Amino acid sequence: MKIAVDDLSGPEIARFLAEHIEQMRSLTPLESKHALDLDSLRKPEITFWSALDGDSLVGCGAIKRLDAGHAELKSMRTRPTRQRSGIGSQLMEHILREAKGMGFSRLSLETGSAEFFLPARRLYEKFGFQQCDPFADYRPDPNSTFMTKIL
Repeated sequence: MKIAVDDLSGPEIARFLAEHIEQMRSLTPLESKHALDLDSLRKPEITFWSALDGDSLVGCGAIKRLDAGHAELKSMRTRPTRQRSGIGSQLMEHILREAKGMGFSRLSLETGSAEFFLPARRLYEKFGFQQCDPFADYRPDPNSTFMTKIL
């Protein structure tokens, strides 16, 4: 598997992210949906990676710079047909290494609190993320779980 920075200009990543947004909207009330759309992911404070297995897009993830030492994990997704095959772990290892190399000392995230998001929360826990209070512009929300990790 190859993980590389993506400029988000290709049609395959656009479709992949549109499916992600559609799925999050089907699972989470609109006021609790924090997944970023394609235009939001193109902002300069965001670094976005795509994971490719040969020529096939199988996953993605991003970090958003919050301040000099703190970033937020965004847009972690594995193609549904490839879930639980190690792609999420490989992406997480890569993103943690990159975040540290960029000088961040803390990485935080928001994910859903519903049962559907349990595998994601377990993945984050496996990599040392712990539950925390809302950060950045987030507010307490029963549909959200907030997690953080010191790098």
